[in-house]
Amino acid sequence: MAYKDLQAFIKHLDEKGLLKRISTEVDPELEITEIADRISKKYGPALLFEKVKGSPYPVLINAMGTYERMSMALNVEKLDDIGSDIEEFIDMSNYLGLMNKIHSLPKLARMAMVFPIKLPTKGACQEIIENAPDLSTLPILKCWPGDAGRFITLPLVITKDPESGIQNMGMYRLQVFDKNTTGMHWHLHKDGREIYEKYKLQGGKMPVSVALGCDPAITYSATAPLPKMIDEMMFAGFLRKAPVKLVKSITNDIYVPADAEFIIEGYVDVNEELRLEGPFGDHTGYYSLADYYPVFHVICITHKKNPIYPTTIVGKPPMEDCYMGKATERIFLPLLKMQHPEIIDFNFPLEGVFHNCVIVSIKKRYPGHAKKIMNSLWGMGQMMYTKMIIVVDENISPQDLSTVAWKVFNNIDAKRDIVISEGPLDALDHASNLPHYGYRMGIDATKKWPSEGHTREWPDDIEMTEDIKDLVTRRWTEYGID
Repeated sequence: MAYKDLQAFIKHLDEKGLLKRISTEVDPELEITEIADRISKKYGPALLFEKVKGSPYPVLINAMGTYERMSMALNVEKLDDIGSDIEEFIDMSNYLGLMNKIHSLPKLARMAMVFPIKLPTKGACQEIIENAPDLSTLPILKCWPGDAGRFITLPLVITKDPESGIQNMGMYRLQVFDKNTTGMHWHLHKDGREIYEKYKLQGGKMPVSVALGCDPAITYSATAPLPKMIDEMMFAGFLRKAPVKLVKSITNDIYVPADAEFIIEGYVDVNEELRLEGPFGDHTGYYSLADYYPVFHVICITHKKNPIYPTTIVGKPPMEDCYMGKATERIFLPLLKMQHPEIIDFNFPLEGVFHNCVIVSIKKRYPGHAKKIMNSLWGMGQMMYTKMIIVVDENISPQDLSTVAWKVFNNIDAKRDIVISEGPLDALDHASNLPHYGYRMGIDATKKWPSEGHTREWPDDIEMTEDIKDLVTRRWTEYGID
């Protein structure tokens, strides 16, 4: 069943013993980060800081910081369940024939739930309206000593395409410059930046609304790599199995989640000069460099009567954002397999921080098949940022990093099996000579065939006979090893 709002999720975490309430006063400048970082490295609970220095609002952090809580946030036993739902839903054979149409009615009914509902009245997010907004009242964190200031790290930034009228929701950090302006961290390749460029052609002010603290399915949807024609609110409805309720912002025509904790409304003046934003301690484990970005002007803040401020920190893995990335990996695997049926499984290791490494297993059918997959993946959306793609055979699990390393270390010939590809890179990449552009590497760790130029006999893996395996399994307790 869908969570009504963030506070319903918090209550559920509390009931399950997965939330720690901290009543001691804490400082949002560095202290909360240090506490949350230690907890995340121990795979510890979500944290609710009930008394935060300089602000009347409690702070929630690390809410989705384990596989268990990430699955709970999306109302599933395990993240693969969502991928299975998508795979079954898009299987057209489910809709062929009269009987199958009847059997598919529950799925079609679920599809009807994805469409958001626009309420004619104000929402809970608008119980309090502040027309003289002051961002300093919010418990916004300064995460790391070298950060340029305080950053809103879990914002759902909602804009509207001036041509199509379609709304977009993305997660872009907001550096607080003063009580009513922030940076707007729209990377070059992001949808928000594309909409900004459209407004630049028209001139004037671009309306923006930012939601803080929604049902976690809505929050996750802002990070999902969806096709442009898929509304993030619709995807959230699919995940929640219930439509998202929306209300119109107070000062613009953008619709926002009715049950959000806070809504920050304002605009970006497309004629205004860009402002230096950053540095910022990022999920790469390094400080991302300062650069120039648009300025977000805040003209109104609305919120519930007793809101909770949600936040997260990013840094060396494992951290909360890693599990959001893992949700993307498992949810979108079926869609990837639709386009490339030879793919068995894939894995974005936490240490690769989203874009730096992907391991993919394939059912190899022809010479050079692994190289075909590398180039195909580099041509797909945000996969273009992937700095390293490792391809293994179908009998190797990409989740088994030890076995993958064994295959990479032992199966490759550097000249034959290493592919260097030139192309776009993530804006956060610090290792390339140029920003946004550089070189990516593919490693073909599959077993090589004679048709791929390997004329020597490929050795067999060392394996014990099945009868001895069975014998040891039956007699294991007799050995007294446990």
